Amino acid sequence: MLIIPAIDLRDGKVVRLTKGAFDRETVYSQSPADVMQKWQREGAKLVHVVDLDGAKEGARQNLGSLKNIVAVAKIPIQFGGGLRTYEAVQEVLQIGVWRAVLGTKALDTDLITKLVQKFKERIAVGIDIRDGVIQTHGWQSSEQNIKLRDFCRQIEKVGVKTIICTDVSRDGTLRGPNPKFLQMVLKTAQVNVIASGGISDLSDLKALLRIKASNLEGIIVGKALYEGKFTLQQAIEQLGM
Repeated sequence: MLIIPAIDLRDGKVVRLTKGAFDRETVYSQSPADVMQKWQREGAKLVHVVDLDGAKEGARQNLGSLKNIVAVAKIPIQFGGGLRTYEAVQEVLQIGVWRAVLGTKALDTDLITKLVQKFKERIAVGIDIRDGVIQTHGWQSSEQNIKLRDFCRQIEKVGVKTIICTDVSRDGTLRGPNPKFLQMVLKTAQVNVIASGGISDLSDLKALLRIKASNLEGIIVGKALYEGKFTLQQAIEQLGM
């Protein structure tokens, strides 16, 4: 299982939001490329990059920062936020992103099918859930009528191999993850799952490691790393990853 550090971009800076709220933002760096290099030095094998402005506005807003990250990257990057068209996805993959993550447009079966047919495993789907309800449009909207099981079956049918599942109610809170929620997702999804939301210390990671699920690909960690609760190197060394 991978420990995957996050780089969330807003106005060209590295930030973290609390529970997905854009008015609850903390800025951690003015240089996304420097942060990328830090994660590489500490042993990351994959980095999760999100364009928060793009997720909210519906079109990429931090392409310059993404290019700066890619320019120094020696490991794969997965990127999401504002990817609402085939052309937008194609562009970020062409500039060096390994895997594109679609959230709001994951409900567009025709688009996802077309992308998976072309780019195969380089397409992933992000599922953001708050209190059991799927969130879209940068966590600003809810899809009350879509059940997780139906959603998973839909994306599995078109060939998606990986989903990134965020527990929005825990994201950026340092409250700890919800293992029962993650276990439910892992049982529901028949594809690889990367989990996100709430990691506060190494004991949280150890608790998730105890979940015996072959499809748990990794855990995204953001605020805990930026707040110095532990280092990425410590997590990798202590957890044997």
